[in-house]
Amino acid sequence: MSGIEDVARAAGVSKATASRALTGHGYVAAATRERVARVAHEMGYVPSSSAASLATGRTRNVGVVMPYLNRWFFAEVLEGIQEVLLESGYDLTLYDAKPGTEGRRRVFDDFLARKRFDGLIAVGLEPDDHELERLVAIGRPVVSVVAIGDNAGVVRLDDEYAARRATTHLIELGHTKITFLGGVSVTSGPHVDRARLSGYQRTMTEAGLTVTHVRSEVSLPGGYAAAVDLLGDPERRPTALLATCDEVAIGAIIAARRLGIPVPSALSVVGIDNHEFAEMFSLTTLEQSPRSQGMQATRMLLGQLEDPARVAQDVSIQARLIVRNSTAPPPGTPSVTVGVGVTS
Repeated sequence: MSGIEDVARAAGVSKATASRALTGHGYVAAATRERVARVAHEMGYVPSSSAASLATGRTRNVGVVMPYLNRWFFAEVLEGIQEVLLESGYDLTLYDAKPGTEGRRRVFDDFLARKRFDGLIAVGLEPDDHELERLVAIGRPVVSVVAIGDNAGVVRLDDEYAARRATTHLIELGHTKITFLGGVSVTSGPHVDRARLSGYQRTMTEAGLTVTHVRSEVSLPGGYAAAVDLLGDPERRPTALLATCDEVAIGAIIAARRLGIPVPSALSVVGIDNHEFAEMFSLTTLEQSPRSQGMQATRMLLGQLEDPARVAQDVSIQARLIVRNSTAPPPGTPSVTVGVGVTS
C-alpha cells in the first residue's frame, strides 16, 4: 500500500507539502493540490487517521452515548447521526449505556474519560441523573438529543406541547373522559413521560375535566397489559386514551380489539411519535422525526467543532398532529364526518 512518502515522490513535492495538500491544513497552491490529489487517487493512497490526529490534534471521531440500541426511537436517531458523520468523513464510536448496569458505570467512569473523540452526542440521558453535566465536564463539545443541560447543545421535541395538542384534539371531538396511559408521575420517571403527562394534566384542568392517569411500562406489552386492566372494567373505562408514546397506544388498541371494544367508535386512541407501525394501526399521533433529530444534532456538533466559539443552541421541535382512523367523537355524539389527513 502506498504511503505519503510515495505520493510526495510521485507528485514531485515534499512530504510536508503532500500532507498539507491532502489534509487541507495549511497553504498549498491550487495546481499543486490538484496534482497531489490526482496522484494519491491513482496510487490508491488512503490517509492514516492516526497520523492526521497527531498533526491536527483532532481524531475525526464522534462518541455517541445512548441507553438502548434496539428501540425504535434510538435506532432512528442513530441512523441520522451516522448518515451525517459518514457524509462529513467522521468515524463513530458508540457507547451502549443501559440504565442501572455496570456497563453504564464503566462508560462514564472509564471509557469517556479517555477522550478518544472530538465531541459527544448524548441521546436520551435523564437530566436528573446529572450525567449530561459529567459529559460536558470532560471538555469536549456535547450535543444532547432529548435532555436539557447547561453548556450543551440540545435538539428535542416539545413533549408538553405534543401532549397538550393531542389532548385538545380529543376534547374538540367531544370527549370528556380521557385517560393518560403510561409513565410514572410528574415528579418521577423519565423526563419525556413526565413532560407529556404534565401537558395532558394542564389541558384537562384548563378545560375543567377530570384528570385520570393509569401507569404502564413504556412499551407495547406494557400498554397492552395496562389497557386490558383499564378497559376490562366498565366502571373505569374512558371514551378516549392518550398514550405517552405510540408503542403504548398500539398495545392499547390490541387490548381493545381483544376485549371487543371497537376503535374508534367506542374508544379513541392517540399516541405520540409517529412510530413506524403507526400507519399500520391507523393511529392518530403527534409526529416527531428521530432520524431528523439525529441529523440536526450531528450538524450542530460539527458546527461547534469547526467554530469552538459558537454558542450552544437549544432547538425545540413542535410535533405535527396526524389524524388517522383511531379517533372519532365519543359514543352517542351526533354523527359528523371526521376526515383523514394531516393538521399542524
